[in-house]
Amino acid sequence: MVVRQETHPGTGADSHPPEFREAVARLHAARLRPEVLCEEMPAPQRIAPHAAALSADVTVDDTDVGTGRIILLHDPAGNDAWNGTFRIVGYARAEIELELITDPMLAAVAWSWLVEALDAHGAAFTAASGTVTRVATESFGGMADEAGTAQIEVRASWTPVVDEDAALAVPDIAAHVEAWGELLCTAAGLPPVPEGVTAMPSRRGQRGSGR
Repeated sequence: MVVRQETHPGTGADSHPPEFREAVARLHAARLRPEVLCEEMPAPQRIAPHAAALSADVTVDDTDVGTGRIILLHDPAGNDAWNGTFRIVGYARAEIELELITDPMLAAVAWSWLVEALDAHGAAFTAASGTVTRVATESFGGMADEAGTAQIEVRASWTPVVDEDAALAVPDIAAHVEAWGELLCTAAGLPPVPEGVTAMPSRRGQRGSGR
């Protein structure tokens, strides 16, 4: 995958510290299911000195069944609110069955999708926080014959744990991106990849590079 590396006005790509460049390289190495089609997107410039971002759609039979984005933030000086120098912000949205919208356990289950995906991919993290929102839409009047729809949205941020013993203090960003990809697929209702089957990298992520 190719990730756009955003800089603040007046700075250039060479201003990125080696830790952030390595983190983005690891982001490139993430392997996502073929249903997850990624592309680069502009990263926010005011949250942290260095940032990179991806957006993604989950597509099945040419139909988008889910969407999301993930943002990698880095502040070499550290951030007390993050409890570290890196922070990941993730978002996932997917259509769900209308009758599920009233399930009192839906929000807790949706949050567990993220936590379990991070654990399953060995993506060590701390200081996680976020929200789960469920939205139901009903039509009236001239649109009354249209069926109702429901969506679930997971917004989260967490601090990836850094390997302090490594030459560069950089977390395993690929594992976190892969966990986010799994969250997207779970929210969209895709079955898990069978054990022993390796997910192939998303190909749309290379579109922006011309490769």
